[in-house]
Amino acid sequence: MELSHVHIGLSTLSVYRDLLDQPVLVALSKLSQALETGDGLTAAQHYSQLFYEMQRSGSPSLGHWLYEALRWSQGPYPTAMAKGDCPEHLEYAAKLDINTLNQIGLISSQTWLDAITAATPAKLRPLLSQMLIWPPAPPFVLPSLSRAYRQEGVGPLARHKAFVWEDGTLVPVPHPDCPTSQQLMGYEHHRNQVVQNTRALLAGKYVNNVLLYGESGTGKSATVKHLLTLPGMEQLRLIEADKENLSGLPALIRSLEGQPLKFIIFIDDLTFDRDDPTYSVLKTILEGGVERRPQNVAIYATSNRRHLVRQTISERAGDEMDRNETIREKTSLADRFGLRILYQGLSRSEFLDLVDLFAAQHGCPLPQEQLHQQAIAWERHHGSTTPRTALQFVLSL
Repeated sequence: MELSHVHIGLSTLSVYRDLLDQPVLVALSKLSQALETGDGLTAAQHYSQLFYEMQRSGSPSLGHWLYEALRWSQGPYPTAMAKGDCPEHLEYAAKLDINTLNQIGLISSQTWLDAITAATPAKLRPLLSQMLIWPPAPPFVLPSLSRAYRQEGVGPLARHKAFVWEDGTLVPVPHPDCPTSQQLMGYEHHRNQVVQNTRALLAGKYVNNVLLYGESGTGKSATVKHLLTLPGMEQLRLIEADKENLSGLPALIRSLEGQPLKFIIFIDDLTFDRDDPTYSVLKTILEGGVERRPQNVAIYATSNRRHLVRQTISERAGDEMDRNETIREKTSLADRFGLRILYQGLSRSEFLDLVDLFAAQHGCPLPQEQLHQQAIAWERHHGSTTPRTALQFVLSL
């Protein structure tokens, strides 16, 4: 492609127009326009901006940046391919756009610099000698991009594995805190139930929502988060939502339907106060309402309580019929989780075994008898025999 055609080529993109707002293509378009008017100094400025934006995004070359931008695009074609419903005219338009971007990406940086030099007054040309170049990149093809859209999804959902749902927006978590199986102690049977349910979700089955409840510090949240570290979970995405932000979840869940990825909506430390307005939202999500929950979405929640809605003494008073109906309503939410797993404190022997393991990991020099005596005293003072208590004891030594 000739340099004079770059600006018009970008302007006529159809199904990848979402890329035009990216700083790299903004700088490239301005560079092309400056050369069209013969303004070498302005072109040099936009070339430098283009180089800067590529480096800031982590791309070594324009061709590499264009491939990454196409891969994570959320334009009409990638979105249709991800949902498995792409009409022929979209595919044809995508071929034209990719051909245009391929030709632009194959233009060498030296070609741009030669044009800038030719458009710059001779006495100023020595200033251009220090301008940097980028290496060439191989061309990209539609089939490989289409395959990635179908199998791995598009946009941030494909690029990141964990998200936080905040004020109606999905915020990517580039480095989620996900413990590995080696870092989790005890409760192997509990975790296996969660893993089995999740693998069924990844296999395309309609699975149970999951409630992990019980004593604090037993690793309920860690059980959910560690799923992202397991082999075979590459298509799993974890979306953490606070109880206070549940109102927008139905719309989010609706938007996830049809994606090739599988999603866990994770609600940590779930407990409702009396007359909490978000109670009915979660109840509708769990039951499905008029809309059935998408097959690629499941709700996983943790709570320190078996009954997720706090009850008051007054609710247990009054006439018999009203009291029973109130109690049934308040306790029924947990029953809407098809898989409910109780996390209790460890037995004394299991607790001490865990203390020995943590002590060895942290190089504790105490003899085992003395270590156990102090661990039992610590446990009595703190009132729990959980992995968290065992670790806190060892760290206190």
